[in-house]
Amino acid sequence: MQNLTDYVKASRQARYSLTLALPLLLLYEGLAWAMSQSDAVSVRNGADVLLKTVFAMLGGRTGITVFSVLLLGVGAWFVVKDRRSHPGRLIPSYLGLMVVESVVYAALLGTVVSSLSALLLPGGLAFVQGGSFGQLTFGTQLVVSLGAGLYEELLFRVLLVSGFLALGLWLGWKRWVAVAVAVVASALIFSGFHYIGPLGDTLTLPSFTFRAVAGLVLSGLYVGRGFGIVAWSHALYDVGIAVMT
Repeated sequence: MQNLTDYVKASRQARYSLTLALPLLLLYEGLAWAMSQSDAVSVRNGADVLLKTVFAMLGGRTGITVFSVLLLGVGAWFVVKDRRSHPGRLIPSYLGLMVVESVVYAALLGTVVSSLSALLLPGGLAFVQGGSFGQLTFGTQLVVSLGAGLYEELLFRVLLVSGFLALGLWLGWKRWVAVAVAVVASALIFSGFHYIGPLGDTLTLPSFTFRAVAGLVLSGLYVGRGFGIVAWSHALYDVGIAVMT
């Protein structure tokens, strides 16, 4: 029991979470670059494009470079800070267990979200996932799926949840109120994001509800288990959808 408690605490630490997320970043960026070179078309996840567009507007290609350096630099800073707070080497078996956790959560995500969404809809849930996503080639679906786990979780969980929480506390709200507003607001924005752009799906109440509930579940997973696990869980779930379409 003590080993399990130690694992749960350690796996939420920044050095474990970001170490787990690093292969996802390298795999996504590598595949996106390789496909862009072969197809002469930029293949990117929407959240990735959104984040980098902000920096590109400020400084063009230099801005995108700044974004990449900033992303890696902030991640490295959190790892160094965490190592000082928790001395000792990484335990490889903990990283392996985090991967197993992510696979389990990915396998359960669709069932859990579908069941919760059906409770909120009078006629039940009549929503088949895929939309325009299913019209893409498998390689493109794979890249977009990996990017969803990484950049959508970075944008909608790390940045938005943290940002709304900080805003609520600054406004003087009680912490539980600020947390609730942050989680719900980020989930609604997360759902709405899927209907924007050329690959956006047709807006329907069932699909919006499904994705909003998914945002709530992923936010809970992020708060409870950290960025690395929620990023891989999201990515693996989307990869599973790509394989089945």
